[in-house]
Amino acid sequence: MVSRIFDLLPYYQSKFKPKADALAGKVNGEWVKYSIVQYREAADAISCALIGLGIKPGDKVATIAVSMPEWNFVDMAILQTGAIHVPIYPTISESDYRYILEHSGVRLVFISGCDMYRKIRNLLPDLPNVEAVYTFRDCEEIKHLNELINYGKANGCAAELEKRKAGVKPSDVATLIYTSGTTGNPKGVMLTHNNLLSNVLAVQHIFPVDETSRAVSYLPLCHVYERMNIYTYHYLGVSVYYAENMGTIADNIREVSPEILTTVPRLLEKVYDKIMAKGAKLKGFKRKLFDRAVALGMEYDPYNGNSLWFRLQLTIMNRLVFSKWREALGGRMRVIVSGGAALQPRLVRVFAAAGIPVLEGYGLTETSPVIAVNTLEPGGMMPGTVGKLIRDVQVNISAEGEILVKGPNVMVGYYQAPELTAAAIDSDGWFHTGDKGVLEPTGHLRITGRIKEIFKSSMGKYISPALIENKFKESPFIDGIIVLGENQKFAAALIVPDFEHLRTWCRQQGIKYTSDTEVIQLAEVRKRIKQEVDQLNKQFGDYEQIKKFDLIDHEWSVQTGELTANLKLKRSFITEKYASKIEELFV
Repeated sequence: MVSRIFDLLPYYQSKFKPKADALAGKVNGEWVKYSIVQYREAADAISCALIGLGIKPGDKVATIAVSMPEWNFVDMAILQTGAIHVPIYPTISESDYRYILEHSGVRLVFISGCDMYRKIRNLLPDLPNVEAVYTFRDCEEIKHLNELINYGKANGCAAELEKRKAGVKPSDVATLIYTSGTTGNPKGVMLTHNNLLSNVLAVQHIFPVDETSRAVSYLPLCHVYERMNIYTYHYLGVSVYYAENMGTIADNIREVSPEILTTVPRLLEKVYDKIMAKGAKLKGFKRKLFDRAVALGMEYDPYNGNSLWFRLQLTIMNRLVFSKWREALGGRMRVIVSGGAALQPRLVRVFAAAGIPVLEGYGLTETSPVIAVNTLEPGGMMPGTVGKLIRDVQVNISAEGEILVKGPNVMVGYYQAPELTAAAIDSDGWFHTGDKGVLEPTGHLRITGRIKEIFKSSMGKYISPALIENKFKESPFIDGIIVLGENQKFAAALIVPDFEHLRTWCRQQGIKYTSDTEVIQLAEVRKRIKQEVDQLNKQFGDYEQIKKFDLIDHEWSVQTGELTANLKLKRSFITEKYASKIEELFV
């Protein structure tokens, strides 16, 4: 029976046939694979080492690392001892590292390597609670994880470890996850073993994979979304291959040929844009075929609402065009699961038409995370929605339109913040998501905006920026956008062009592309993007339309500060960073 997270390991070993690649990661360009036996041995050895170091139930142990098998070893090791895992993003600011490490009171920190150590070493003298730092990759300045593994194996602690595991209850806090937040200090979300496993058991049936399948994982394990997905893969016996980084994800997918990928919309948008850029280079009959295939995809109804003539054309396009899309994703992809942000409905349609169904879901760190998800079951998928509610989860739409949630997936609360907990979970036990939505007659949940992000113009009209932003990002010319206009007469926007698409367009138009900074100043470029804005504006009421915009000369990212670690807009940061540009928009 799986009632605590670490129960997944003996369950995996007893239920599925032995194989060499329960987990795999790349080291020096080669895949290093671990069987479930090796996985368990490493976790048990690290548990014994932690016990030897004096780690007690309830103590906090942190990881700051990119995704790799060692992260899983340490995760299970921490949980088996009854301690609490504090996973931290490897891309946050120094001030956030300081706050989280101090606020959580972690005793030990595990990091991925020297690069990560350089980010935190100056903080350590001011953090007396941090007793030691260990690394997953060689770094001469600090001890390697292998030292702990060898220590644990040499000393053993079988009886004590079994006693520790027996003492862990499903209701015990397993992890403390600090939400990146768009304003203020991060909040520590307390999730129990049962919180996370309730999600695993509620979603495992929607993944069309089994113990013969492989998954490629590239999202950070410190985020609850990918972490819960990995636990689900364990429950299903799926082999997990960790991509090296975002730059190698395409190559890694081709190498592994996975059946499943979990992602955020941003990657799918990039994949789609690259496909469209390649299509734009085709000539003559091949270009006509490509354009027709994409046009069919945009009209595709996942539930056979298409005519016989449509289906006949699609069959042809699947052989001639879409088969190449599938090859680019390894040739065996059965499903892609998307979460973390709104997914453009056109991407759901066109990928489904190509034989690569994309299932959009919705949730928050505070809900472990899934609340609703589209499925491959009859009537389970509705593009433009985030799917039906998962098992045992209830949703209520408040009078203000806010999505309220109850269920076994809802957090215990925020760590050392009872006032924030009381503000998030009301006296009737409903968690307030801050998102607005509606439940369709079919039972599908549709997200319509954010309670706090809706603003009012000086004309008294309410505007939902996220709704407009998501629609505008459908343009191949637009990579990022923020809609502004609180207490102003009209809505305006800062736009980050899709520079890759812009280069292709400039080449086709005979326009010299010198640099991103210079090209956005060209009158022809601004005129072309204005055409996109004018066309997209037609889908909104007059008061919602973008009347003025300015272009940004670099892509927004976590590193440059405009995006949170899970790739959402940091609105307050952006408005402060680009204050002068924004001021000019409303002159």
